[in-house]
Amino acid sequence: MAEDTPEETEGMDLSEQHASDEHITHLGGMYENWFLDYASYVILERAVPYVEDGLKPVQRRILHAMQELDDGRYNKVANIIGHTMKYHPHGDASIGDALVQLGQKDLLIDCQGNWGNILTGDSAAAARYIEARLSKLGNEILFNPKTTHWQLSYDGRNNEPITLPVKFPLLLAQGVEGIAVGLACKILPHNFIELIDASVAYLKGKSFEIYPDFLTGGLADFSKYNDGMRGGKVRVRAKISQLDKNTLVITEIPFGTTTGSLIESIISANEKEKIKIRKIEDNTAENVEILIHLPAGISPDITIDALYAVTDCEITISPNACIIENDKPRFTGVSDILRLSADNTRYLLQRELEIEKAELEEAWHFSSLEKIFIEERIYRDIEEAETWEEVISRIDKGLQPFRSRLKRDITHDDIVRLTEIRIKRISKFDAFKADEQIKGIEEKIAQCENHLANLTEYTVAWYLNLKKKYGAGRERKTEIRPFENIELAKVVINNAKLYVNREEGFAGYGLKKDEYVCECSDIDDIVVMRADGTMLVTRISDKAFVGKDILHINVFRKNDDRTTYNLVYQDGKTGPYFVKRFAISGVIRDKEYPLTKGTKGSKVIYLSANPNGESETLHVFLKPRPKLKKTSFEFDFGTLAIKGRGAAGNTLTKIPIRKIVLKEKGQSTLAARQIWWDESVKRINTEGRGSLLGSFGPADKILTLMQSGHYRLYPADPALHFEEDLIHIEKFRPQQPISAVYYDAETKEHMVKRFVPESGDKKTLFISEAEGSVLIYASTDTFPRIQVDFAKMGKVERASQEIELESFIAVKGLKAKGKKLAQQPPKKITPLESLPEPEHEPEPEGGPGADEADDSATDAAPNIVIDLEADDDQLRLFGES
Repeated sequence: MAEDTPEETEGMDLSEQHASDEHITHLGGMYENWFLDYASYVILERAVPYVEDGLKPVQRRILHAMQELDDGRYNKVANIIGHTMKYHPHGDASIGDALVQLGQKDLLIDCQGNWGNILTGDSAAAARYIEARLSKLGNEILFNPKTTHWQLSYDGRNNEPITLPVKFPLLLAQGVEGIAVGLACKILPHNFIELIDASVAYLKGKSFEIYPDFLTGGLADFSKYNDGMRGGKVRVRAKISQLDKNTLVITEIPFGTTTGSLIESIISANEKEKIKIRKIEDNTAENVEILIHLPAGISPDITIDALYAVTDCEITISPNACIIENDKPRFTGVSDILRLSADNTRYLLQRELEIEKAELEEAWHFSSLEKIFIEERIYRDIEEAETWEEVISRIDKGLQPFRSRLKRDITHDDIVRLTEIRIKRISKFDAFKADEQIKGIEEKIAQCENHLANLTEYTVAWYLNLKKKYGAGRERKTEIRPFENIELAKVVINNAKLYVNREEGFAGYGLKKDEYVCECSDIDDIVVMRADGTMLVTRISDKAFVGKDILHINVFRKNDDRTTYNLVYQDGKTGPYFVKRFAISGVIRDKEYPLTKGTKGSKVIYLSANPNGESETLHVFLKPRPKLKKTSFEFDFGTLAIKGRGAAGNTLTKIPIRKIVLKEKGQSTLAARQIWWDESVKRINTEGRGSLLGSFGPADKILTLMQSGHYRLYPADPALHFEEDLIHIEKFRPQQPISAVYYDAETKEHMVKRFVPESGDKKTLFISEAEGSVLIYASTDTFPRIQVDFAKMGKVERASQEIELESFIAVKGLKAKGKKLAQQPPKKITPLESLPEPEHEPEPEGGPGADEADDSATDAAPNIVIDLEADDDQLRLFGES
């Protein structure tokens, strides 16, 4: 309402002006009150779930409506939506979307028809074409009218539950995401079985940890999960494997992505020249299958890392657990949510037991009352009664002598109920059956009392029964694995070329008319060394000034301790000459560093970059002068130790130098690289994480054994990805035989073979090609031993036998089938500790720096035990590497 003008109020008295002011509503007050009401409504009624049942209001109303319609048969989703609208005031679209999301979680609802696909992102069919019903699990954990608190629906015509009496951590099993006013909620889904195990552990007073599990599978790193609270993060990756040397296959995708969005991100990265692919195919149906075809010459291992680094094959999810508790939002962790759920489940089970006990006691009371009423023939006392009041009075008087046999007093309702007993029931009354019925009720009461006295154990049994009934097929789908950090510059392909104008001091990938340096990517750093003895590391760009008199420019690789620089410089204008070898470690971008002592007028005389630490021999020519007998000499850089960039170096000469000529390029002076195997991430590294494999020279290889019965040799490249079924990895010893025990499905025999691996980088099968053949034991030890337990044949039971494989069979070719293990079928094969090697010093194989520690540093032989008691085609394998 508009305010009165000064002219209109001028003639008013005070009472009239006060009455006029009461009709004014200030905008500030309206905003404060209405906005607060709106924010509270969105938080409590739309976006954030209640901790009691883990449901948003629309989900709760859908499930309540489905329970009302439930008769065991499927209902049209359109019918369910219409029935839900009695309780939910926001239209059919929001109800339909929420119902489809509930159905796709595959937990509470059985679906029939096209409900869409969480893998491809395809939407569900129209509501009139698809059907749904409550699952058996949903019926068991969601509903109990006796323990449900009710409220009127929005129009006051129906009753709806305030919260459902959910006896399971449903909120954590389903996960939830919502955005409200001023806050957001994101709880990731967790594994059904693991939630039950964690609930049981909590009830037993044990510690527990729970991590998300996604229906889309994939790999996940939960090292920074932070119990699902704000500030935590989860890294999720697609599962990528190498199909052949030019093809990669994606079989599982990260949570929150679809095959369509994943392919789009890969194509986008290819168009931006971050990766290089030839073709991509989507063969996804029931399971994900995306084929990525690579051009010739592109490394599959580096491409896998690049896919994780620059596409949606790896995403980061930030959880933010928020719940409604006591009508207020609360930020908490998933462990606390599980504790609240377990406590709530225990309380609900207690209420159910108390209600059941009360009902049983009521049934016992009336059964006993009925037995007294009939056996004592009290019904005859009412034959002459003329009024209803007199009937009630006579029955009450007849029961008086027997009140002590009852557990509570007799009420008016009890007597009325006795009058409703039919004559037929009285005439056929059987005292024995009545006693049996009362006895059965008493046993049930005793059982309820026992459960109430041992409520925690009863709750644990409830959870374990749920696991037994519904746990099959709900095993973890997402593999938990810590991820290594991928350096983007190392995996992105070269999509540009570096050029330099040495005279003017400019460099970049836009100077295409100037001197070509090398291929690079548009995210690389470059290192520049100038004639005045200064060095600069800067980010590559289209064109940038990096200083004049450039002697060396190239792509800079961070933490590259292999590239060694050989430098000769003069200290000042007339000072002595120094020589040094150095590597570049940590630097600050765009900061100039001196490579000399920093004296004014210093200059570089000779500079070379050696990618593998090669030494050089220089021929140094001095300026002639009187009494100088020797005007030239040779200098070998191999005599210098490799130091840091800031080292001054050693004095080369104090006599002025006329020129320096490279006489000879030497060998690498760097020690062989030590390689470690990190079992947690299934990768090798040079940073000392995991177990040491040994020292590797340029020609050394890594040997891997797979559970499938294959072996493969790899170069010692940290960028490599290994097979998922790898059971053993070590430094390859060319003449060391592999001993193997395997089951040959073709001959149905257990065979032993020893062979020396052939050189090559192909995956090679060393057991039978027949389908059903299984590797049982494999070892690279020189003198491996196994123990064989034999199956009982009739009444004959053969004693266990220890077999030394080195003496059991000679080393033969790779294609040889081997020797039969025993005539009698083995029951179990167990590896024993290998015999020690003969004491002698082996020759180092890795070049400089390799030593006798290599052999002892390799992993122990794979410890594989197989139970052979089952049929030959149903062998159960247990492996531990």
